[in-house]
Amino acid sequence: MQIGIIGAGSMGTGIAQLSAFNGHDVVIFDNNPKSIQRSRDSLLKILNRMAAKGKISESDVKAIFGRIHFVESHTSFSDCELIIEAIVEDIEIKQSVFAELEMAISKDCILATNTSSLSVSAIASACDRPERVIGIHFFNPPFLMKLVEIIPALQTANTVVNKSFDWISSMGHLPVKAKDTPGFIVNRIARPFYGEALRILDEGIADAATIDWAMTEIGGFRMGPFTLMDYIGNDVNYTVTESVFKAFFYDPRYKPSFTQQRLALAGYLGRKTGRGYYDYREGAKNPKPEENPELGQYIFERILFMLINEAADALYYNIASREDIDTAMKYGVNYPKGLLKWADEIGIQETVEALDDLYDHYLEERYRCSPLLRQLFFENSKFYDS
Repeated sequence: MQIGIIGAGSMGTGIAQLSAFNGHDVVIFDNNPKSIQRSRDSLLKILNRMAAKGKISESDVKAIFGRIHFVESHTSFSDCELIIEAIVEDIEIKQSVFAELEMAISKDCILATNTSSLSVSAIASACDRPERVIGIHFFNPPFLMKLVEIIPALQTANTVVNKSFDWISSMGHLPVKAKDTPGFIVNRIARPFYGEALRILDEGIADAATIDWAMTEIGGFRMGPFTLMDYIGNDVNYTVTESVFKAFFYDPRYKPSFTQQRLALAGYLGRKTGRGYYDYREGAKNPKPEENPELGQYIFERILFMLINEAADALYYNIASREDIDTAMKYGVNYPKGLLKWADEIGIQETVEALDDLYDHYLEERYRCSPLLRQLFFENSKFYDS
């Protein structure tokens, strides 16, 4: 196919790389010439590095790069069969771009948004033909991260959904289907990984280094929450948290942390600014974790139970299937196991009792147990009984 990409940032560039690598012609547009130049330089550097490592040949580099065309106007998208926007997370801007695009593309062209949290149905509403709009949410970097969330809008035609699944699968990636709700699968279910870690920090139960140690050494996660937030950027992570909180009508389960807000406001954004929860400046010394097994187990279980609770609620409200939920968390954020299978291993009764203990202690709706978990507990059942 000929694929159009709007936005030449890291995400748009990554989608271009993946598409061209798999034989598609790519047309990429950005209204910032500097972004286009950075994208071109980045792609060529990545491909040359792959060739140097023997993953592709020099002729492959020329062929792949030759399939990527940088253009100065979206009017060059007239022959595209699918267009993906990967621009700023602003719904009015996305709506405006899609409405303008419709005048320059064929009637059969699929319009996809790479939004991570905005309503796909709302974006589609700006189009004369909303049935061709769909969410195709890649994870960064798209070439390496195999998971892709497919989010049909209320208006999306089934043929568009099927074509999107086929395209993602043909490139060796893993498509999962998500209902058009805030955060979809991954960004919704993952909120407690950050939020509960921040709550533990704010309460003074443990510092960032100790919480990270507990989640990596005891929990088996690849990164602790504070290391990961510093990697993502505290501005980005806070904005997503705030967006999800508002979108869920201020449900306390998704309440942002003042600690992270203050870091973002101070410009302590993490690795990209040299300071965040940790100090990345040359010569800086960061605190060592308190390697207390009992404390570490408490931290790990508290965060894990909140993650499981979120996954159970996502299944309860038909956000996605149990298989897609577990696949999404394993491959979208590299969790050691699917959360629903993890709950079965730990025990539904233990999970429910732990959540009830938290609720009884705090008397906050934040810690309410998912109705599905409680139902399984009463039935002495599991997520994967059948």
